[in-house]
Amino acid sequence: MNISSVRNDFPILKQEVNEQTLVYLDNAATSQKPQIVIDAVSKYYETTNSNVHRGVHTLGSQATDMYEGAREKIREFINAAETAEIIYTRGTTAAINIVATSFGIANLSAEDEIVISPAEHHSNLIPWQQVARITGATLRYFELESDGTLSLEKAAAAINHRTKIVALAHASNVLGTINPIKEVAAMAHAEDAIIIVDGAQAVPHMSVDIQALDVDFYAFSGHKMMGPTGIGVLYGKRELLEEMEPVEFGGEMIDFVTLDDATWKELPWKFEAGTPIIAGAIGLGAAIDYLKELGMDTVAQHGEEIITYALEQLTAIEGLEIHGPIDPKKRTALISFNVSDIHPHDLSTVLDEQGIAIRAGHHCAQPLMKWLGASATARASFYVYNTKEEVDSLVKAIELTKEYFGYGEA
Repeated sequence: MNISSVRNDFPILKQEVNEQTLVYLDNAATSQKPQIVIDAVSKYYETTNSNVHRGVHTLGSQATDMYEGAREKIREFINAAETAEIIYTRGTTAAINIVATSFGIANLSAEDEIVISPAEHHSNLIPWQQVARITGATLRYFELESDGTLSLEKAAAAINHRTKIVALAHASNVLGTINPIKEVAAMAHAEDAIIIVDGAQAVPHMSVDIQALDVDFYAFSGHKMMGPTGIGVLYGKRELLEEMEPVEFGGEMIDFVTLDDATWKELPWKFEAGTPIIAGAIGLGAAIDYLKELGMDTVAQHGEEIITYALEQLTAIEGLEIHGPIDPKKRTALISFNVSDIHPHDLSTVLDEQGIAIRAGHHCAQPLMKWLGASATARASFYVYNTKEEVDSLVKAIELTKEYFGYGEA
């Protein structure tokens, strides 16, 4: 992969921030967009803007073809069995909430357990807290290893005959940890439980084969994989989606309406009430085209190379502590860390003055922060357009920040 050529595809990377060349290392929060995605969204509004499914005129038909064509691209990208299993949502959070509200509340009782990880993003924790509160079910947590990984032994210890739902991130947005989803899914199914996976940090960085993983639900967001904001995906096995009731009601998702009752459209549209996120879906389709052109094996290889180099360079910095596994094969291309005596927000502010964008805070994972013994961490996250030279810039900027705050002075 020619990194220079890739970088030229992203207009935002050509600008300066605070009179410094932009070094964008906040990709776990949102990725930048290649010109092909920007053009796809713009072209829709310039030439094809129309509502979908509702008209027989030319623009309406063209918009529908583009919108549903993007759904097929998503299906193929994650190897789902059929497009009926691909539900458009606003993002990962909305997708998980659909499952929690429609499946969780309807199927759980006080005798049941929901098993999740203490490392989950709030979007895969709070919905299950609410399900437990409403149904009386018990939340049970996997025990993590000291580096934040989940062993198969401890996963098996948490899942039992009372387990009805397992909710787990494919990759942690804080630790970068890649969880053994296929194996945990098999454990869940052995106890007649279902598994829902937060794939927001996985789909952008690695090949995901839904059928090989054999998960029941899988959620991810477009904006973390070069697509627009406001568009996401819920994959669900057809037999489960068929049993579930919609969580939003109104236009588009109905089949027949009387004054007293209504029936729903078939999958996937019964979960897509109202005017959908048409431009977002088309933009996500263009992002998938771009990623497929790069090749997901190439994307994953670059991520491993850049994180290997970043781990080597950052571990050499005195007073810097890295969270999560040190083995680059066990993590995605992000690093959360703390520098002694420097608050992550202060570090991020000084780095921003040098044109370097990182994330600082609890990363929507406050229970994990407590587990780490930190109120916040700094996080540098990488993508296909990041270079080893940008890692060097990060290292240099951290050292300058330490000098700025008088690190090591008595």
